[in-house]
Amino acid sequence: MTGQDPGPLSPPPLSLDEYAERARPLVDPAVWDFVEGGAGEEWTLAANRSAFDRVRLRPRVLTGTAAFDLGTTVLGRRWAAPLGIAPMAYHTLLHPDGETATARASGAAGVPFVVSTFAGRAFEKIAEAADAPLWLQVYCFRDRETTRRLVERAERAGFEAVVLTVDTPRLGRRLRDLRNDFRLPAHITPVNLPSEGDYSSPSGHSRTEFDASLDWSIVDWLRSVSRLPVLVKGVLTAEDADRAIGAGVDGIVVSNHGGRQLDGSPATFDVLAEIAVAVAGRCALLLDGGVRRGRDVLAALALGADGVLLGRPVLHGLAVAGREGVAGVLDTVVAELTEAMELTGTGTVKDAGPTLLAPPHSPATVERPTPRRPEPLLTEPGPAEPLRREALHGSVSDPVLDTMNFLNEITGRFPEALSFAPGRPYEGFYDTEELFAHIRRYADHLAERGTSADGIRTALHQYGPTAGLIRDLIADSLRADEGIDVAPESIVVTVGAQEALLLALRALFAEPDDVLLVATPCYVGVTGAALLLDIRVRPVEERVDGIDVADLEAAIRAERAAGRRPRALYLVPDHSNPSGNTVPHGVREELLELAARHDIVILEDSPYRLVSAGAQQPTLKALDRDRRVVYLGSFAKSVFPGARVGFVVADQPVLGPTGETGPLADELAKIKSMVTVNTPALSQAAVAGVLLASRGRLTDFNAAPAKHYDEALQGVLDELERNFPEADRRRTGVSWNRPTGGFFLTVRVPFAADNDALLRSAREHGVIWTPMAYFYPEAGGERAIRLSFSSLNRREIEEGIGRLAAFIRAETARPGAPGGTTGRDT
Repeated sequence: MTGQDPGPLSPPPLSLDEYAERARPLVDPAVWDFVEGGAGEEWTLAANRSAFDRVRLRPRVLTGTAAFDLGTTVLGRRWAAPLGIAPMAYHTLLHPDGETATARASGAAGVPFVVSTFAGRAFEKIAEAADAPLWLQVYCFRDRETTRRLVERAERAGFEAVVLTVDTPRLGRRLRDLRNDFRLPAHITPVNLPSEGDYSSPSGHSRTEFDASLDWSIVDWLRSVSRLPVLVKGVLTAEDADRAIGAGVDGIVVSNHGGRQLDGSPATFDVLAEIAVAVAGRCALLLDGGVRRGRDVLAALALGADGVLLGRPVLHGLAVAGREGVAGVLDTVVAELTEAMELTGTGTVKDAGPTLLAPPHSPATVERPTPRRPEPLLTEPGPAEPLRREALHGSVSDPVLDTMNFLNEITGRFPEALSFAPGRPYEGFYDTEELFAHIRRYADHLAERGTSADGIRTALHQYGPTAGLIRDLIADSLRADEGIDVAPESIVVTVGAQEALLLALRALFAEPDDVLLVATPCYVGVTGAALLLDIRVRPVEERVDGIDVADLEAAIRAERAAGRRPRALYLVPDHSNPSGNTVPHGVREELLELAARHDIVILEDSPYRLVSAGAQQPTLKALDRDRRVVYLGSFAKSVFPGARVGFVVADQPVLGPTGETGPLADELAKIKSMVTVNTPALSQAAVAGVLLASRGRLTDFNAAPAKHYDEALQGVLDELERNFPEADRRRTGVSWNRPTGGFFLTVRVPFAADNDALLRSAREHGVIWTPMAYFYPEAGGERAIRLSFSSLNRREIEEGIGRLAAFIRAETARPGAPGGTTGRDT
C-alpha cells in the first residue's frame, strides 16, 4: 500500500495504462489481485477491454465546428464531462485518504463519484471533501434495516442518488482471491456499516449477508425509504432494461461488475446498443467496464449512453499519487475525449451518434478507400512497370490472407519439431490402389444404369454439368447418414467446401449493409471469404462451452440498431475448428427458432461429424423445418482431401420476377459456372465409388479412422492430465477443454501465445502449435493455443505433449511473465 501523496508526478503518466504500470509495484500483490482480478477464468474481464479495442471512429472533416462542449446533464445535474467514478470498495486499500482523496479529485474535475457501500471513509467526511455530485451504491442486505440506515445516512450527508447493484445475489468466484486466500487487513473496514460485522472476507460476507431473493419490488421499497432517484447497476439485456423502466427506475447502468461476477457474460459495450434501443431515452443510461481512453467514452456516447463510469484506473491513480493521481487519471480521459471530439467533428455530447462508428473492426469489415486511378499515359514500348500492391484489391494486403504463412515458415525451419498445427487426416488409412477401384466402381454403376461406353467416357473426361454428376448419391448418403432429406436438385457439387461457402456468401449478400455473423473463434476460411467478397463480419464470441443464443440475439439487435441487416450466421456446430466445441441439441433448436424470428440464414459447416466416434447430435439441417439452413458439406475428412470435393445443400425456394420458383441451388450453380465451371469428374467419380461401396453410410466407412481419432484425442487429454497435475493447473492457470470428437482442442495458458512464443516453442522445445489469436476476426485468443492431433500417432502425441509441457513451464517462468493470470486485466 502507498503512503501519503508523493507530490507532483514527474514525469506524469501519459495514459491510463501507464498509471496502472506505475501503481502495480506500489501495491501489495494480494491487494492488486483483489482490485484487478475478475471472476472465473476472466474471459469477461478481458472482453470488456477488447470490445473497445475493436472500435474504429469515423472522422468527419470540414464540419465548421470550432468550439467543443463536453458538458452534459444527467438527472438534472450538470456534469463537466460525460464521465463519473464507478463504485469500488475500500479505496483505503490503495491510499490512506481513500474516498476523501477521490472525492476531492472528482470535485475538481466536475464529475460525479458513486461511493461504495463498502467505503473505507465515512459518508460525512466524503461529502465534506466533495464539490461534485455524490451517489450511493447500495447492496441490499438480508437485514433491511441495515440497508435503510445506510441510505438514510447518505441522504442526510447530501448524496443525490441511490445506485442499486442488482447482479450480486453473492460475489462471483474470483480465482485470484481464492488462490491468495484474500483477507482484508485488520485496519480496513466498511466504516458506514455496523461495526460488529465480520467483513474480513468479502466473498464470505456476501454469502451470509446479501439478500439473494430480491425481485423488482426492491425499487418500490427503496423509494419508500428515500426521496433520492434510484438507478440500477448490472443490467446486460434489453429485457431487463424494459423491466427496470417498468419498475420505475430513474437510470440504468450497463455493467457486468467489471468482469467480477458471471464469467462468460458479454462485454458491456457489446450489449449497449440493444439496451439503448430498449431504453429509448426513457431514463438515464450509463455504462462501465473496460473504459481506458477518451475515445472509449465517445464510442459509448455514440451507441446511446449518457455517460460512462470509470473504475480500476481511478484506483491506479489513487495508489500512485492520492488525490493528484486520481485527478491525473480524470484529466487524461477528458483530454483524450476532447481530442476525439475535435478530430471527429463532434461539437457536443448530444452530437455523438452511431454514424461515428465504423463497422465492427475486423479484417473482413474494414472499409478501404478506392484509390483514384490515374489516367493511362501513352509510353514508349518497353517492360511494364511493377504493379503496386496498394492498387490491387485491399484483401491481398490484409493480414488474414497471410495468417498461415508464418506457421508454414516455422514448420519448414524446424522439420524435426513435432507439430500439433495441421488439421489434416491421418494418412495411414489411404491406399492408392483403392483410388482406382473407386473410380472403376462408379463407371460400373453408370453401366448398370444403362449408360453406354461412350456416355461413360464423356462423363469421366468432359466438363460435365455445373451442378455436379453425383448429386443423387450425395442425397442418398445424407438421408442414410444424417437424416437430411432433400432432393438431388437442391445440391450443388463444389470444389471443396470452401467453394460452397463462397457461392453461398456471394448469392446471399447483396447489399453493402448486409452482415455475416460468425461464431468466434472461427475457421479462417470464412473470414477470408468474407474479405474477398467485401462482406461485413460481426464476430459473436463463444463462451467456454460454445455459442450462446442470447449473445447472438444481442449482436443481431446491435447491428439493426446501427442500421445494418444481419443476413446469415456461419457456424461449425460439431467439434468446431478451432475450439473443438459442440453445440448441444437444445441450443440447436433455439438457434433455429432465433433464425426464424429474425429472418436470418444459418450456414452450417460440419466436416468432422462422420470421422468422430459415438453418437452425434442431429445436424441443424436435419432439424430444419423452415428451410433456414444452408448445409455446407465436405468429403475431405470422410473420404480424402485430395479429391477436393464438397457440396452445398440449398433447398430454399427462390421466387423469380415472373413468379417462377426454384431452389437456391440453381442460383448457386449459375455463380459456379462463372468461377470453376464444374467440379472435376474424376474427383467426383472417386467419391462416388466410396459412397457406392458404403451404401451411402460414410459413418461405417470411417469406423476405423473415427476410432483412431478418438484414441488420439483421449491420448492428448491423458498426456495433458499427466503433465499438468491439478495442483499445477491451479497454480499456473493452465486449462483445456474436453471435446467429444473432431481434430482439435484448446489449451489456455498464462502468457501471450503469439508468434514470438511459437518461435521459441519450435526452436527451444521442438514442438509446434497454432496461436488461437489466428482464429479471431478481431482481438481475442491471445492466451490460448489450438492443438490438432489428427495426423499424429500415440507415440508422437506422448512425446509432443511432453515437449509442450516443458515449453509452457519455461514460458511461465520467463522474467516478466504474468504469474498464472488467464486474461488481460481490465
